[in-house]
Amino acid sequence: MPDHTNVYKNQTKLYEQMISKQPSVLKTIEEITPINQLDVIDMGAGSGRLTSVLAPYVKSILALDASAEMLILNEEKLKHNKNLNYQIEVADHRKIPAENESADLVVSGWSIGYLGSSEVENNVHNIEKVMEEIMRVLRAKGMVIIFETMGTGFETPNPPEFLKQYYSLLENKYGFSHKWIRLDYQFDSLKQAEELSRFFFGDELAEKVVRENLITLPECAGIWWLKKER
Repeated sequence: MPDHTNVYKNQTKLYEQMISKQPSVLKTIEEITPINQLDVIDMGAGSGRLTSVLAPYVKSILALDASAEMLILNEEKLKHNKNLNYQIEVADHRKIPAENESADLVVSGWSIGYLGSSEVENNVHNIEKVMEEIMRVLRAKGMVIIFETMGTGFETPNPPEFLKQYYSLLENKYGFSHKWIRLDYQFDSLKQAEELSRFFFGDELAEKVVRENLITLPECAGIWWLKKER
């Protein structure tokens, strides 16, 4: 498996090209909660997959990521629209740089799992700290929505073994509701499908792409959401 820390630091444009082949999740978010005129925090905002689609509709958005390089791409998408109210900041999920009860919505796309993986030391404690921080910054009746992978190259959910404990914690310890959707990659050619899948997912999946001619690469995504009651 490629080193994603290196990807997010040194291969940001290639990563951005890859995720641009997936559909927007704006409608999925709006099915869970209205977003107009909310104060939003995007945790693990990266190159702006969620930030860029939410920013035109919300009151304000704070885009956070551990990678300064990814946030440069994020800001490139935002700075040309003078009507957007946004901030960009490098941050760790376990210490959100925001005031208590300052957000109506916290979103996180494919990011918290890096701390929650069972292959990471203190993963259960990491998730506990992340949840404490999310609840600290959310206002009463605020919502948190988390997106994570449920399997790449599969037509039905097949989550990675190292994320199952994390997902179980979300559902059974913290009380998140959940569902899954398809967010298939629609590549322009088989060559592009092979190159981009090999770059981010590794050789095994890339060989499957070639073998099965997967210009459309299936992707299952999990969505977990929870409202802060008070």
